[in-house]
Amino acid sequence: MPGIIVGVDGSAHSRRALDWAINEAAIRHAPLTVLTVQQVMTSFWAGPVIYPEDAELAGHARKVTQDETDDALGKLAQDTRPPEVTVLAVPGIPAEEILGAARDADMVVVGSRGAGGFKKLLMGSVASQVTHHAHCPVVVIPAEES
Repeated sequence: MPGIIVGVDGSAHSRRALDWAINEAAIRHAPLTVLTVQQVMTSFWAGPVIYPEDAELAGHARKVTQDETDDALGKLAQDTRPPEVTVLAVPGIPAEEILGAARDADMVVVGSRGAGGFKKLLMGSVASQVTHHAHCPVVVIPAEES
């Protein structure tokens, strides 16, 4: 997917990443893909295991992400929006799915930490994996200063 890919998970960090990515896509006149990944179970022997229910959960996550994206876009004037915005939700392993979607991207944007529980980490595991393995520039949006 050419353009800018932003990974979101409903956390405050990913909302900041979404806002930044929307503005950057508008400035660059680039298409924006908003990607949310429904985390699936992993098996030590077989890797990711996708159950039929995962597709239903991803569908719900897509609706929530679409609402969040529409809300962010609604705060902008029509002429300050990206030319194209696509919202996708897929079941899988977040870092793997973001990297796969970003294979032909111009840029990837992620929050410094997501919805995971390791608050003491400076950068979350997904952001760390994406920065280490992406084949395009990666922007990691930091947490708001307190």
